Amino acid sequence: MELRPGYKQTEVGVIPEEWDVVEIEELITEFRGGAPLKPSDFTATGVKVLPKGGVGRTGFLQIAERDLQYCSHDYATAHHNNRVGQSFTIVVLRDLVPSGPSIGLMVRIPDTDTYLLAQGVYGFEVNPSVDPRFMVQLSNTHWYRRVMNSIMVGSTQVHVTNTAFKRTKIPLPQSNEQRVIADALNDIDALLNGLERLIAKKHDLKQAAMQQLLTGQTRLPGFTGEWDSKRLGEVVDTDPENLGSDTPQNSTFSYISLEDVDRGRLRNSSQQIFATAPSRARRKLRSDDILISTVRPNLQSHLLFKEQVGEWICSTGFCVVRSREGITYPGYVFMHFFASFLNRQIDALLTGSNYPAINSADVRALEIPLPGYKEQIAIANALTDMDKELTILEQRLAKTRDLKQAMMQELLTGKTRLVTSEAIHA
Repeated sequence: MELRPGYKQTEVGVIPEEWDVVEIEELITEFRGGAPLKPSDFTATGVKVLPKGGVGRTGFLQIAERDLQYCSHDYATAHHNNRVGQSFTIVVLRDLVPSGPSIGLMVRIPDTDTYLLAQGVYGFEVNPSVDPRFMVQLSNTHWYRRVMNSIMVGSTQVHVTNTAFKRTKIPLPQSNEQRVIADALNDIDALLNGLERLIAKKHDLKQAAMQQLLTGQTRLPGFTGEWDSKRLGEVVDTDPENLGSDTPQNSTFSYISLEDVDRGRLRNSSQQIFATAPSRARRKLRSDDILISTVRPNLQSHLLFKEQVGEWICSTGFCVVRSREGITYPGYVFMHFFASFLNRQIDALLTGSNYPAINSADVRALEIPLPGYKEQIAIANALTDMDKELTILEQRLAKTRDLKQAMMQELLTGKTRLVTSEAIHA
């Protein structure tokens, strides 16, 4: 393949002529390994420990305060060579997850705290000619992860040795181009973080609104009167239609299994013929039916079914709840299965059970507070509007992540340049 003008073929791929290929070891001024901590070395408070699982995949430490681990000051002092501060970049070399992509991921410590590194986590400083942010961004590329996967060793505990890591060759532009690339990608990271925080805030607001509206603690304008408390079996029908043994063997339908539903979202479905369909494919569905997962219900793999066309069947692992016109509104009933009031009842049913499951009789016995039908509709619509806003934000977040991946592919390989050759040598 003919190279573009201004590019060269190297052992790391095609890169701009001004870029170098270097071993990571050439860039490191100090390298520290993790301390061999045992469970008995951890304390309730003290010096923060950065564990192997404490590094996120987006270039930032993702450790909530409640998840932090600590060791004593005496232990940290005895292992002071295993401590790192803000000037260090962190790299995970071991503790491979099943999918593998976290290995070798580099992040920057985000604050002025120091951390004691646990075994399997390493820290290093780089020389002044290298922007550590560039290396962090490079370690989030598919190319870099493929390189890390290619140098893994071991069978029972697959890992990358620190020697192999140091000898890994990477493409490296001049320092001013590193800085420009890192600035551009960090701006996208800032946008991603802002969207993630906004989504988390909106989700918390929705949870608070559910608690208030679904229990009557807060009433929407124009509604008064007392609410009743009803068992679901009194106000809905459960598993109202099922495929019988007389179903024609050549009948076709769309099938929803337990794995196809994720917290209110239909992720997948399959086309089935009755003769060869799974034995659990039996429950008939109509639009506005509610699918309640009776297996591991605490995962909340429930669905408000909205399909209007075709024959649809779901697994008997769901309890199908069908609302009664003028008595219960589907959206209102559905929202309760994500609210604490009803889930506490489900948790009580699961307590002490060897297998986390409920049945349709348990669903019928669950109690919900029930206002008038029109107020149910108003509450469901208010909460659905909040869901729609969350969905729009989540779609924007996904598009922004895709944009960053595309930018990384272009900028970190030199396919697209943000700095001219004249500027590089200026």
